[in-house]
Amino acid sequence: MTSKKTALVTGAAKGIGKAIVDKFISENYFVIAVDIDEASGKALLEEYDDQLIFVKADICNEHEIQNLFLKIKTEYKQLDVLVNNAGIIRDNMIWNMPVEDFDLVVNVNLKGTWLLCREAAKMMKAQNSGRIVNIASRAWLGNRGQSNYSASKAGVVSMTRVLALELGKYNVCVNAVAPGLIDTPLTQKLEENVLQKLIDAQPTRTMGKPGDVANAVSFLASDKTNFITGQTIYVDGGKSIGAGL
Repeated sequence: MTSKKTALVTGAAKGIGKAIVDKFISENYFVIAVDIDEASGKALLEEYDDQLIFVKADICNEHEIQNLFLKIKTEYKQLDVLVNNAGIIRDNMIWNMPVEDFDLVVNVNLKGTWLLCREAAKMMKAQNSGRIVNIASRAWLGNRGQSNYSASKAGVVSMTRVLALELGKYNVCVNAVAPGLIDTPLTQKLEENVLQKLIDAQPTRTMGKPGDVANAVSFLASDKTNFITGQTIYVDGGKSIGAGL
């Protein structure tokens, strides 16, 4: 058991998830870092030693998530913050999209988030405190080629609103952060001309950084936000209000 506040972060080993872990540790949280990538998880452990634990888990597996929360209850007694960051993409125009890619994206992004929220809700309701921050995406408003991803993230936004209603009287705030174009290993794999077109469509003409998302998560996880719940904060350089062209 630790005297620090405890935060659970999924998809914690790389990109935005790693930035969120970095931010929480800088703010003296003890972090439970969850990821399916064991090699990257070991690198996290080497970097932070006793400031976090790494748990390899498939967030779509109900049994694994239940075991994870049993471990948290037994060893740490309390969970102060849950950040649902893990997610995947399988982009394609709908006429070319295999049903397997639709099922996989919805299973990870929506069902996986729901499974973690359900177990966290039980704990936080019982302890009468907590914060849940779900990482949605600006894409929930619609993106060509992302009928699966956009639908899954729209589900995350709606679920966030429902959980805010259900958990509000138990002193649990539930909010979402919707990133836009962020400089991550995923965007770095895009062809240069494709990436430049995406940047040119930004009102700011820039990409965001993982740390920009982490700052928004940190704010929503803090005691400064006792009266903010059911909201979605966009971290997207203004893309959600227009194309910028």
